[in-house]
Amino acid sequence: MFLFVNRCLPVNKKILASCIGNCAHVAGPINFLRLAEKFDYDTTFLGPSKSPEEIIKAIELKKPDIVAISYRLTPETGIGELVNFKQLLDASGFGNVELLLGALPNLVSEAKKENLFDTYFQGGETTSVVAYLKGEDMSHAQSYFSQNVLDRIKQNKPFPLLRHHYGVPSLEETITGVNKISKSGVLDVISLGLDQDAQSHFFHPERMKNEAGAGGVPVRTKDDLKKLYQASKTGNFPLLRTYAGTDDLIDFAELITDTINNAWSAIPIFWFNQMDGRGPMELEYSLKVHLDTISWHAKRNIPVEILESHHWSMRDATDEIAVASGFLGAYICKQLGVTDYISQYMFNTPAHTTQRDDLAKMLAQKELIESLETSDFTVYTQTRTGLVSYPVDMAKAKGQLASSTMLQMQLNPDIIHVVSFTEANHAATADDVIESANIVKRVVENSINGMPSMQYDPYILERKNIIKSQALGIFNQILALGDPTKPEILKQVVDKGIFWAPQLNRYNPVAEAVYEIKND
Repeated sequence: MFLFVNRCLPVNKKILASCIGNCAHVAGPINFLRLAEKFDYDTTFLGPSKSPEEIIKAIELKKPDIVAISYRLTPETGIGELVNFKQLLDASGFGNVELLLGALPNLVSEAKKENLFDTYFQGGETTSVVAYLKGEDMSHAQSYFSQNVLDRIKQNKPFPLLRHHYGVPSLEETITGVNKISKSGVLDVISLGLDQDAQSHFFHPERMKNEAGAGGVPVRTKDDLKKLYQASKTGNFPLLRTYAGTDDLIDFAELITDTINNAWSAIPIFWFNQMDGRGPMELEYSLKVHLDTISWHAKRNIPVEILESHHWSMRDATDEIAVASGFLGAYICKQLGVTDYISQYMFNTPAHTTQRDDLAKMLAQKELIESLETSDFTVYTQTRTGLVSYPVDMAKAKGQLASSTMLQMQLNPDIIHVVSFTEANHAATADDVIESANIVKRVVENSINGMPSMQYDPYILERKNIIKSQALGIFNQILALGDPTKPEILKQVVDKGIFWAPQLNRYNPVAEAVYEIKND
């Protein structure tokens, strides 16, 4: 797919690009040069359909360090054009430049056989192009791709990392799928979707209800996790991660750190217990366990994500409660010693939220959380499409994924949690994951090349400020109760209905009393 030479970036960093022969397809080289300019290259584009003689004359005049040739037409014709160009260039005395070819796969293959160029691209190799422009050597892929999420974020700039949830009710099929996704190179992070039995009862097999996976991959042993990890050691060597579990959280954290080098931890504050039925713990005890688990990761400098704001929104809580809960999660992490915080923003939640209201809500939360940043507390932005926003129709669902991603790009995310367009229809297969990631990748590429800002829409600005003010008011109510890193204080937040969602109904054992108050 690509070939890199060992090189150092030249001082002046000049790139000259041109379409050659009768090729008039300029989009590829123009996009390449736009990206190069982000890395401070001095670029020149000669335009479409230039003869070898015209290109060589420009090389003599501009004295570039890199010459990028593009040809997107018939390979049988193209190879003759490229051979002729290379022969004329070598004879001209100006052949000491670095040569790059952008072409269709068949022509790239033929040009490699003739050893005509130093570097080759055939489209879609975003990570490879960025590495090339940075002067980095990807010939040894395993050592190139960082296995630390923070380093990988820096490595991938200006593009966000892409993450996707994956796990089907068969261990062997999931292992095969992880390997296929890794080889495709489309994801930086694979989030393993463990089934509920694994999350709740891994250390208590006698409590398990299903030997087969229900809602994810049936991981039952430490070796199962090791096999999944080994399956990812190919392609672009994506990071692995999974959720914190719903019981024995410290033991589970040690397990996934040791087996899959868990990229970062995702921990709830109020959820994954009897309140939402996803775990066996009572609320106050689970609050203590969740706080202890945050502290465990903080002591080991493992980044933490808090699963909070969107869980309230998915149950139809108001925007100000969702934002206040997101701010509270970040505040607690900072107080407990977390240094690197991954802040997740689930768009389109609730599903009826308009794009303007959605962006106002997310900007309000982002500004509040980033106000906590100091030299020892760094915030990273992770966005995603809302689960409940997807239609069953697959064509419409692809449109939803693309439009949501474009809105998310207003937040300049460090990570995009890709949610497969199949979400409302079926659990994503490996092929679905790859296709979804490629849809998102294209939206990201278009957005980075220059997109209009929606942040200064008067309605969005006004709504954002209203939500911020209301969310801070709620947060101050919590501080008035006492130290929010104490489980007994946090339990009062629910008991008093400070945090409340309509879907916490009278049949919920935790929220029953508050339901009566809220609906009196």
